Amino acid sequence: MAEAGDVRLADPDVEARLARLDDLLEGLQSTPGPTTRSATEAVVLLTEVYGEALARILDQADGRLAESLADDELLGHLLVLHDIHPEPPERRAARAVERLRPAVRELGGDVEWAGVEGQVGRVRLKAGGGCGSGCGGGTAEVSDAVQEAVLAAAPELTAVESLPDPSGRQAALAFVPLATLTHRGAR
Repeated sequence: MAEAGDVRLADPDVEARLARLDDLLEGLQSTPGPTTRSATEAVVLLTEVYGEALARILDQADGRLAESLADDELLGHLLVLHDIHPEPPERRAARAVERLRPAVRELGGDVEWAGVEGQVGRVRLKAGGGCGSGCGGGTAEVSDAVQEAVLAAAPELTAVESLPDPSGRQAALAFVPLATLTHRGAR
């Protein structure tokens, strides 16, 4: 909890509150009745009002401020939720891949954004030169982390497809927990 006078939450505190909110909403949805319908409607209405407030902020923001708001992870997700993000889905997805790239490179591989076809994002996972067959079979974990990051940044996309490495080598990356690739440290 923030101390007296603090108005900002650290990223882990935001994540904890979002997880608790998910739990509460799941509990509401599993309990039928008029109280549940009223509570759910209250959440929907509150979300719509906050979305309108965010849209009005964006309407008044200059380009630099709008970009800064969109770059913030939490605000960016809210802008996507309310369908008011100033960047197109393809750009957001490409930036998500670029943020994961250093972690994938540490594993001896690489990942690059290959664009969108229809509503499917495309990435290319590449095998690293220094990682032989003894590195483990973490390619699926890396692919899953990339897919999760891309779809979180651009939920308008319906899927993320991995394209084959043009060198013909199969990416053999060491296992890495998903949280290691997707977790953003507190500022």
